[in-house]
Amino acid sequence: MEHVIELQHVHKSFGEFKLTDVSLQVKKGFVTGFIGGNGAGKSTIMKMILNLIQPDSGKVRVFGLDYQTSEKTIKEKIGFVFNDSPFYEELTLQEMKNLIAPCYRRWNDALFHHYCDQFDLPLKQRLKSFSDGMKMKASLAMALSHHAELLIMDEPTTNLDPVFRREFVEHLHEVMLDEGKTIFMATHIMSDLSSLADYITYIHRGEIIFSKGAHELEENFAIVRGGLELLDSDTEQYFLSIKRSDNGFEALTSNYKTVASLFDGEAIIEKANLEEIMYYSRGGK
Repeated sequence: MEHVIELQHVHKSFGEFKLTDVSLQVKKGFVTGFIGGNGAGKSTIMKMILNLIQPDSGKVRVFGLDYQTSEKTIKEKIGFVFNDSPFYEELTLQEMKNLIAPCYRRWNDALFHHYCDQFDLPLKQRLKSFSDGMKMKASLAMALSHHAELLIMDEPTTNLDPVFRREFVEHLHEVMLDEGKTIFMATHIMSDLSSLADYITYIHRGEIIFSKGAHELEENFAIVRGGLELLDSDTEQYFLSIKRSDNGFEALTSNYKTVASLFDGEAIIEKANLEEIMYYSRGGK
């Protein structure tokens, strides 16, 4: 099985919001970053992957299985880490574990205590006294303690300070040393993905704009700035998006080497970061 998650021609409408013909594949054993602005459709797709909502049309398969026939089997293999804490705040971490553990046949208490020690999580302290960073680590410990093969993460680092965020990402690096695990992480904090993600999928207004390898984005995407006289029907074909002004143009290309050769010395060409790729991808020529 090459793909852990597969969405095929999925449509979903909520009032004025629509997911339009979304097809998506998440490769086993890799980290896929799922990026897009607020309201782009990230959380809706994640809820579909967890079978919390169903598509109006199209297919959603996880581990090659369909929720209609294999929901329990699928959910046994999924761990989730969401920005909103799923815990009962009045309980201690130990008491919360006692509620969750019986839900999973493969729960491993020794593994849970290992992660609590590694993450410095106090078992007998009430969850309402935990910081946001501690709650996120507790969610990760719960997700890993039943040998989840797929980790679904929705904005896991949004409320964390920079030190906690870096530490959390380092823990995810350690998780990925187990090549059997897959992470699908929605975030708008691009720095979290720079050293972690193998693939990036970008969604905008309910449509997938691109789904590419992180290395491909880094090597091939660039921002080009120059005078309007450089644009014509031949040169414009190398750009995915062009923004014109009285002072010249700025454009996004996915063909860095060709454009660098074409405009050698005539334009400013710089490698594009994820924020720039998102920004320019929203526009058209």
